[in-house]
Amino acid sequence: MSNSTRRSILRLGAAGLAAPAIVAATSVRAQGTTSWRMQALWGGGTTPMLYEEKFCERVAELTGGTLEITPFAGGQIVPSAQAFDAVRGGAFQMMKTFDGYTAGKIPAHGFSSTVPFGFPDADQYEAWFYERDGMELARESYAPAGLTYVAPTVYGEEPIHSRVPISSIADLNGLKGRFVGLASAVMGDFGVSVSPLPTSEVYSALDKGLIDIADRGDIKANYEEGLHEVAKYLVLPGFHQPTTATSYVANTRAYDALDDQQRAALAVAAREVSGALRQNILVANGEYLAKFQEAGVEIIDLDPQDIADNRGRAVESWKKNATDDLSTRMMESQIALMEELRLL
Repeated sequence: MSNSTRRSILRLGAAGLAAPAIVAATSVRAQGTTSWRMQALWGGGTTPMLYEEKFCERVAELTGGTLEITPFAGGQIVPSAQAFDAVRGGAFQMMKTFDGYTAGKIPAHGFSSTVPFGFPDADQYEAWFYERDGMELARESYAPAGLTYVAPTVYGEEPIHSRVPISSIADLNGLKGRFVGLASAVMGDFGVSVSPLPTSEVYSALDKGLIDIADRGDIKANYEEGLHEVAKYLVLPGFHQPTTATSYVANTRAYDALDDQQRAALAVAAREVSGALRQNILVANGEYLAKFQEAGVEIIDLDPQDIADNRGRAVESWKKNATDDLSTRMMESQIALMEELRLL
């Protein structure tokens, strides 16, 4: 590892030193081993949860067993909505979260989770984190809470499931839909009446006709949830969530107590898992799109030019929702890269 890389990793622990936090007794060194607990977003046995288990195994391998992280499924320690405060208070040391869930309180999290009409390729979004200032800005967003942003897991689009055919962006106007984070605001500006329902309520809301369209998860996860039974149209590309970043976030004092090798292991394992899960989802998408079609669902492919033409309109919505200095700097950093990539 180069000295510059090591210095970059060390800086991960510098933010938020002054923020109050209590580290739980479960973060202990026993015979040279530090034991952490991590609560993820996902249900037990799901594909994303299996990759969280791989992450924990890889950290143990890279540290020679000196850092052991026990993974827990979403809601297994505390309800998922309480994970932020639980890690902050030291009930457990790390969470896997989706920043969009806290975008209402921390506006920057609307841009560090997914950007509607934003980066169409996951590598572009991941490059913003690692090759530009995305990591530093994300870290800055968590520091005041006594939390340290460790690294993202970046993957591709999530589709829209619909009870009605949608052939263009203009068709969104007047529909009722479920979206979260920055997508709620952007889709609202495109004429959608938005309900930020919990993921667990998407199936029933579509089934009962309470909403016309919904975002939920990746294509495979949505098939496994049975959305083909309640929505006969699947719309691609997922312009509302073209690329996605979930994030590893740690209690700062627990993180600062790690040695250099352990911090480096977290960074390396996180980036490995990001690429591995992304490739898994990429392959699974083809298989599960076929399953949707076999179940009688029509796959609608929107015109890429229609999406590109509406990106500028989405930018105006981004600007309205960058309501503080940090979210504005994050948005401007992303816009600068998009301009260089000729997306804007």
